[in-house]
Amino acid sequence: MNKTLRTFLSFLVTLLTPVFLTLLGIRILLTPFFPVIEYRMPNFPADIFGFTQEERLEYAQVSIEYLNNDAGPEFLGDLTFDDGSPLYKTREVSHMLDVKILIQVALNVWAMAFGALILLGIVAKLTESTHAYFKGAQRGGWLTLILVATLGIIASIDFWTFFAEFHHIFFEGETWIFEYSDTLIRLFPMRLWQDAFIMEAIIVIGGGLALALGLRKIVQEE
Repeated sequence: MNKTLRTFLSFLVTLLTPVFLTLLGIRILLTPFFPVIEYRMPNFPADIFGFTQEERLEYAQVSIEYLNNDAGPEFLGDLTFDDGSPLYKTREVSHMLDVKILIQVALNVWAMAFGALILLGIVAKLTESTHAYFKGAQRGGWLTLILVATLGIIASIDFWTFFAEFHHIFFEGETWIFEYSDTLIRLFPMRLWQDAFIMEAIIVIGGGLALALGLRKIVQEE
């Protein structure tokens, strides 16, 4: 492989790395283990409307399962409390459908980025361009750290504004705003989203550092 193609391969790896690491963090958070950990965090706010920790965990895990499966909105719409009243209002179910669509797109992009990195790795191996591949991965690690640091600074200044602007980008109007008494807010209060952002940052920073520092010796060998 000539120098131009090696440079292009390395450039692609650099761009794909932050995408893969960022969405990997989201994939990890979309597991039943996140609420198990989160609801047991020190000073996590109790539900003032009466959910026990066990009820919260049960309902939250079902909600996360919905985001990961192929079921339609009736999966949540048919859920009821013991008295027969719906667990989620129609507006909440509609928003969860919007979230599910966004999540599915994100996970598909993650899978494609992962597949592309594997394919590029195979090409690099076959064309004796592994150094270019590792160099691209290392730069991708640094790029990831820069992006996370930038978003972290913005979020730390005013998390609510950061949270609101994120929703304005991906969701229409105020379809994502609910009453404190609604099930979505009772299960997923702002504290949970703040902790989720921190955990996402830890996962992504860990991956970025592993590549940026772990590959340094390999990259410097040539």
